[in-house]
Amino acid sequence: MAKRDYYEILGLDRGAGADEIKKAYRKLAMKHHPDRNPGDATSEQSFKEASEAYEILKDGEKRAAYDRLGHAAFQQGAGGGFDFNFTSSFADVFDDLFGDFMGRRGGAQAGQRGGDLRYNLEITLGEAFHGKQATVRVPTSVVCGDCGGSGAAGGAQPSACSTCGGAGKVRTQQGFFTIERTCPACRGAGRVITDPCGGCRGSGRVHREKTLSVNIPKGVEEGTRIRLAGEGEAGLRGAPPGDLYIFLSIAPHRLFRRDGANIHCRVPIRMTTATLGGAIEVPTIDGGRARVTIPAGTQSGHQFRLRGKGMAPMRGSGRGDMYIQAVVETPVSLSRKQQEMLREFERSAGAKTSPESAGFFARVKELWDDLRE
Repeated sequence: MAKRDYYEILGLDRGAGADEIKKAYRKLAMKHHPDRNPGDATSEQSFKEASEAYEILKDGEKRAAYDRLGHAAFQQGAGGGFDFNFTSSFADVFDDLFGDFMGRRGGAQAGQRGGDLRYNLEITLGEAFHGKQATVRVPTSVVCGDCGGSGAAGGAQPSACSTCGGAGKVRTQQGFFTIERTCPACRGAGRVITDPCGGCRGSGRVHREKTLSVNIPKGVEEGTRIRLAGEGEAGLRGAPPGDLYIFLSIAPHRLFRRDGANIHCRVPIRMTTATLGGAIEVPTIDGGRARVTIPAGTQSGHQFRLRGKGMAPMRGSGRGDMYIQAVVETPVSLSRKQQEMLREFERSAGAKTSPESAGFFARVKELWDDLRE
């Protein structure tokens, strides 16, 4: 019976690249593996054919010989002299298919890396502007002082696991495959503790509250994350520690509202100042003061821009701007004399003194006239 073309077996063109060849073989190996199809002779034959094809085509020299001479390149006396073992082909993709499940990756481990921690820290807007050195107290796991993190009493080192010989893995034979699995005795650590430490019960770590200093840089924004490497939970039995992540939130300010690098502030202005004009002083985020000139006839909602009076960025130079929003305040608690003065003003005032209201009500009158027609 004539052998099938290797490219045809893998479903590939002759110009296929190495990645395409491996991908095609991986797909067929998963589909026709004998463990997935017990007692199925057809699947077993397909698996062998795919493995043989992959063994040849993955090797540049063998593939070149096959492209020139076909199957004859590997027949005795044809000058090729190539040998292959189809079971070795599956080893190339074994880790991709079963590595995580079988525990082949990573080898023996001394212990489990410590967990990462999150700490929420609220700061003021002023602290976000100036930056600060904050002190935080974090409940966490630290290295056990009694055993130095080894987990064994007196700081002794754990002994090699007798089940796996310290490899962290055990092998079993399944048909023509040798399968490696995580050692059930040491759970992949490769070491066991015969006399656990009384202080940490063999874990190598204990729960404590740790005090840390955190540098808050200038210009930080809401949600900024600061990473403190190695300040998370201690790892099990001497494994590396995790990291600590500080998440910043900025408390609302009584006067200012932040928008990126800019600062907004609503400032009430006396009606007389807005009408006649004048000047006011407003606070700035850096703790200083700024003088703002109010032109005569200023309306509520008008904004005044103070360049360079906003937030400083975390990176780079310069500052944002500060925006003053004028809110014209209506007088309250007037005396009779003051009320009479305003009525006299109302009688003498014309449309020119209140152009927006005069224009609005003129348009309203036109609308009502149109509705009556």
